[in-house]
Amino acid sequence: MEIIEQIKTNQLIDNPTEIQKICLNKLQSNPLPNPKSELWRLSNRSKFSNFLDYSVNEKDPKFDTPYPYNSQNIIRLIIGEDSQISLIEENYSIQQLSDNKLDKYIKQKISCFDQNEHWSDLLNLSLSCPKNILGLKINGSKIPPIEIFSHASSNSLNAKTLVIFLEKNCNIELLQVNLGKENSSLSQSTFIYLEENSSLNHGVVSYGEDKSHLLNSLNVIQQKNSEYNLGSLHFKFNYARFEIRIEQSAGNAKTNIKGMQITKNNEQIATHTKIDFNGPNGFLDQINKSLADDKSHAIFDGSIIVPKIAQKTDASQLSRNLLLSNLAQIDTKPQLEIIADDVKCKHGATIAQLNDEELFYMRTRGITLKEASKLQLSSYFQEIISFIPISKDRWDLLDKLLNEN
Repeated sequence: MEIIEQIKTNQLIDNPTEIQKICLNKLQSNPLPNPKSELWRLSNRSKFSNFLDYSVNEKDPKFDTPYPYNSQNIIRLIIGEDSQISLIEENYSIQQLSDNKLDKYIKQKISCFDQNEHWSDLLNLSLSCPKNILGLKINGSKIPPIEIFSHASSNSLNAKTLVIFLEKNCNIELLQVNLGKENSSLSQSTFIYLEENSSLNHGVVSYGEDKSHLLNSLNVIQQKNSEYNLGSLHFKFNYARFEIRIEQSAGNAKTNIKGMQITKNNEQIATHTKIDFNGPNGFLDQINKSLADDKSHAIFDGSIIVPKIAQKTDASQLSRNLLLSNLAQIDTKPQLEIIADDVKCKHGATIAQLNDEELFYMRTRGITLKEASKLQLSSYFQEIISFIPISKDRWDLLDKLLNEN
């Protein structure tokens, strides 16, 4: 693993920034995450090693987005290409954060990082050159939907960082798309701060090509009376890891999460979530789905933390999983850590296969086995897809998934 050796000698970047130096120094003492840690225990070491085997590429080739762009209906940004920022600032309440503000915020975050829990973020920030860090401050409620793309080029490792501040009373829709080319690795870290009375409908869609890899980390802080809705989908990666950390910093906030990972062949895709309630009257409704086929491995590890200060918390976490092969694996572990005594919290997990009775019923009506299976999968996918803020006329996710599986 060439990157780890470079980290140990602090020679990864030719002219590292101060943030890169801080992260590289932290990684020198902890160059790889602890495999005995519950956060990393199930991670396939061989596949994880493949993620680290590519050289860092700071210069992205020209990127073709997967569907047409209509500038009247959406705002589209590609991390690493800032040609649109000035146009956006002229027409909407969106400002690009200055380098000083970005540095100050990121340094503050780094100071609180646990080197094992935040290993993915430390790696990302040690690799992200300034042109691949995008910071935005958004104000207002009449802003078109925003799409932000991150991509990895073939035979290289690309690192991208996104920082977004939503000011008071701001209400937006944001779609992030992470794309991996063949034989590539993409590191993506996102930091989102929601001020009081702000609302964000956030979609994260990640898909790759043959032998592509992804480390995707999402860090969200919610102030009082804010609402954060996340719909996520990860598929077609040889190895992918999605880390979600959400903190309701003072309570009285709402969080809704609906996510899914789909694995087939020999892939491994994992979702790890941690939701912290640091005040009263917090709300969480979380559903995570996994679908595993062939010899693949899907993982869900969810944690809800409710300290004594978080009275009147109402939190629900459900893991629903579908096995399509006897050789596939699904590991699921929803968890509650509750100290507060006046709460409503529940969690659960199910693992099932396609319903044979429903398949038989549809086949007796002249529907082929393949089409009957697609109908069942369509119902399974739809709950998650309908929660992702993406326009059907530009990209039919359901059709794409049914054709992939």
